[in-house]
Amino acid sequence: MLINFFRAIILYIVVLIVMRLMGKREIGQLQPFELAIAIMIADLASIPMTETGVPISNGIVPILGLLVMHLIISMINLKSIKAREIICGKPRILIYRGKIDEKALIKERFTLNELQERLRDKDVVNIADVEYAILETSGQVTVIEKPNKRKTIPEDFDIMPDYEGLPYDLVVDGKIMTKNLQAIEKDYNWLDTEVRKFGFKPEEALLVTYDGKGQIFCQKKKRRENKICIKN
Repeated sequence: MLINFFRAIILYIVVLIVMRLMGKREIGQLQPFELAIAIMIADLASIPMTETGVPISNGIVPILGLLVMHLIISMINLKSIKAREIICGKPRILIYRGKIDEKALIKERFTLNELQERLRDKDVVNIADVEYAILETSGQVTVIEKPNKRKTIPEDFDIMPDYEGLPYDLVVDGKIMTKNLQAIEKDYNWLDTEVRKFGFKPEEALLVTYDGKGQIFCQKKKRRENKICIKN
C-alpha cells in the first residue's frame, strides 16, 4: 500500500511537470494532437500507479517520449503553415454575413441546436444578431455580432477613459511582493507608511494591492474579523 502511495506521488509529479512544459492552454483550447497526448499521458500514468509489478519507468519513459513528440509537433506547427493545417485543421465560418452556412455545419457535423448553444454561451441569445460565427481549430466558437448589436464602448462616444493600468499585489498573506514594489518604483518604507495609515503593518495584511490610479486596497489578516480598507 505504501509503495502504491509513493509511486502515485512520483507519477503525479512527472505528469504535472510534463503538462506544465506543454503550455498553459485550457482543456477547451487544446488542439487535437495536444488532447490526444494528454489522454495518452493519463493512461500511461495509471498503469504503473496501480500495478506494483510494473516498473515505474515503464510509465515515465513513454510519458517523456510523448513530451518530446509534443515539442516536435509544436515546432513543426510554428515553421510550416501547411503542416499546421494538416495537424490542427483550419477555422471554418459557420455564419457568414448573417447567414448560416449549411454546408459548413454538415462538414463539421454541427447541429443547429449546438450552434445556438455555443452562441448563448457567448451571451448571444438571438442568432439574427450574429454577423460571423467561426469554429476555431480548438473547438471554440468566435462570435462577431452585427454592428448595430455590438456592445458600446467609450470610443463610440468619443470618450477617452483615464489609463487604469494593471493592479499589483504588494502584500499577499503577509508576504511582501518585492518585485511588484520595484515595478511601481516604490520601496518598503513607502508601503509601510501607507499601510500603517490603516492601523496595521504590511506583515499583518492579508492583501494589499495598488492600481494605475494610485488606489490602494488592503485587508488585515485576522482569524475572526477582517478589516477592509480602500484608499485613493
